[in-house]
Amino acid sequence: MVTHAGVSGAPVALAKVSHQFEYHGQPLPVLDEIDLAVGPGEFVALLGPSGCGKSTLLRLIAGLERPFSGRIAMDGREIDGPDPSRILVFQDPTLYPWRTVRQNVALGLEARGLLRTQKGRVDDMLRQVGLDGFDQAFPHQLSGGMAQRAALARALVNEPSVLLMDEPLANLDSLTRIAMQTELLLLWQRKHFTAFLVTHDVEEALYLAERVLVMSERPARVLSEITVDMPYPRHRGTPRFAALRQQVLGCLGLQSVW
Repeated sequence: MVTHAGVSGAPVALAKVSHQFEYHGQPLPVLDEIDLAVGPGEFVALLGPSGCGKSTLLRLIAGLERPFSGRIAMDGREIDGPDPSRILVFQDPTLYPWRTVRQNVALGLEARGLLRTQKGRVDDMLRQVGLDGFDQAFPHQLSGGMAQRAALARALVNEPSVLLMDEPLANLDSLTRIAMQTELLLLWQRKHFTAFLVTHDVEEALYLAERVLVMSERPARVLSEITVDMPYPRHRGTPRFAALRQQVLGCLGLQSVW
């Protein structure tokens, strides 16, 4: 377990968490007794086959669904529903097209009745994601990277203890995605939230996370936990990065294609 000085993130613990859906009247197992302990301020990436249950796991931690069995706790308290301390960011920025960037970012504070007293947090967050000059723009006027920055700002303005990200950079072009990876890393280092990232990009996982969890086919289990023993900032061309990439690909059964 990794800890950080000045941490504002919260520890998250999963104990024998299983989940299933009903499909054509029959149970469809999705998660199989997941045990996981994530330290406050730790950055964890989840890799695995499409449809194995990674996104479902994020939804359970967010409190949007209850697990079929097992227990999920944040800071020692069982998660039994959604809460502003845990925010889920999706692949699509899902910005409201009729609201400006500022209004989209302020949405959470507005809904909680905090905007009048804490509107300075909106200005601060817009500066941190590099959108302070675009606060009056509408979503259709933004590039893909700018829209995703706005979505991250909307999440982080609420100062969550846990940020859950479901392939948030998957729809970006490769150059913008690399730039956004660095921006996301800097935000995490600045804010110290606990981070969960679902991705299909092995290099993205190794560049960002302190620990990479490789999941099995559905019903998902944790096949392997790989500690990324490299200091930040990381460089993709180093021998250690290449060795870790090969290790992860091996866990995914893909070592022969690289």
